[in-house]
Amino acid sequence: MSIKSKLKIESIGMFAAFVFYALAGIISMVILAMNFSLIHIGLIGILSLVAAYGLFNKRSWSLWVVIALFFIATTFSAFMLYYAFGTSLTLDVSVIAYLILTWTFTIYVAARRSALES
Repeated sequence: MSIKSKLKIESIGMFAAFVFYALAGIISMVILAMNFSLIHIGLIGILSLVAAYGLFNKRSWSLWVVIALFFIATTFSAFMLYYAFGTSLTLDVSVIAYLILTWTFTIYVAARRSALES
């Protein structure tokens, strides 16, 4: 029995979105654990984990969480790039990758919203 059938994965794209939001949430929570003054990253992490849960369970409300995360992540990434661009290549590349993946998976989830059931 394959992993795809065990997890009841119908769409590889939705599963990829689930994995992205789950990893983004876990990484954000790890960053929060390292420095508790970064509460805004904790908020992004919590919303990412909620979005991942909703996408995995195919909940219709997960679209709204993903859209909220789109605006929050875009604003966060834009400010990070504006104020910290050029200080660290690793930071710049990771923020740009996060921004591109957020846009990509938001567009994908919005386009496939019929796959999300309530």
